Amino acid sequence: MKQLIPLFGLLIATLIPTHAYEREVNITYRTDPKMDVDPYIEERCVLDISYPKGEEGFATIVWFHGGGLTEGNKYIPGEIASAGHAVVAPNYRFSPRVNGKTCVEDAAAAVAWVFENIENYGGDPDKIFISGHSAGGYLASMVGLDKSYLAAYGIDANRIAGLIPFSGHTITHFTIRKEMGDFPPHQALVDELAPLFHVRADAPPLLLITGDRELELWGRYEENAYMMRMMRVAGHTDTRIMELDGYGHGMERPAFPLLLNEVQRVLGK
Repeated sequence: MKQLIPLFGLLIATLIPTHAYEREVNITYRTDPKMDVDPYIEERCVLDISYPKGEEGFATIVWFHGGGLTEGNKYIPGEIASAGHAVVAPNYRFSPRVNGKTCVEDAAAAVAWVFENIENYGGDPDKIFISGHSAGGYLASMVGLDKSYLAAYGIDANRIAGLIPFSGHTITHFTIRKEMGDFPPHQALVDELAPLFHVRADAPPLLLITGDRELELWGRYEENAYMMRMMRVAGHTDTRIMELDGYGHGMERPAFPLLLNEVQRVLGK
């Protein structure tokens, strides 16, 4: 049965008071001196941050843009950048110039930067939420569920306050499957580059949001529903799924209030 999202849930953003915000752009987040000098890293491994001016202890939402791991650009959604939280929007490198695993490594480096630097802006490193749409949702899930990526920076992924992917793959991403050769887009694969491979009971709270199952990309709702079920089977007690009835894959705007609601729910525990 479809879960219908009540209209009042979609209107909540209009009831949130505004805050004075400051913004910094194109901050480099991959600064490892052992990495080779690479103009493509310098171009793409940058992030923007918008944060409430003069406030302390606020939460941060890391927002990864979509684009199939092959295109796109960072942006800070206005709908979530006026609710008293900081928003961090990273870029990352693209396939085929790098492989899909490198995209995940870039995403993890950006999240590590937030953990290491958000206190300098007044934020609380124990209130970091990871989200994103489509490929960005996939990156959010991979960084949060495969603990090895943040462990490379000495960070326990369980410190993430919550994972809120929008219409993200939970199987191995179709671009990564394409990198393997002649792999049909409708053929599923679950390997170490699939969030489903990393289901675990001790993960951060997970809210999966998708568009309408009849309007979404191939099986996107169903693979997220399977992810929800397997997380619960694994013993995770805080995995939920929401389906936006009547919306297809481009469901970011109606889902932003749900993201903000989830942040408030987790912070209010």
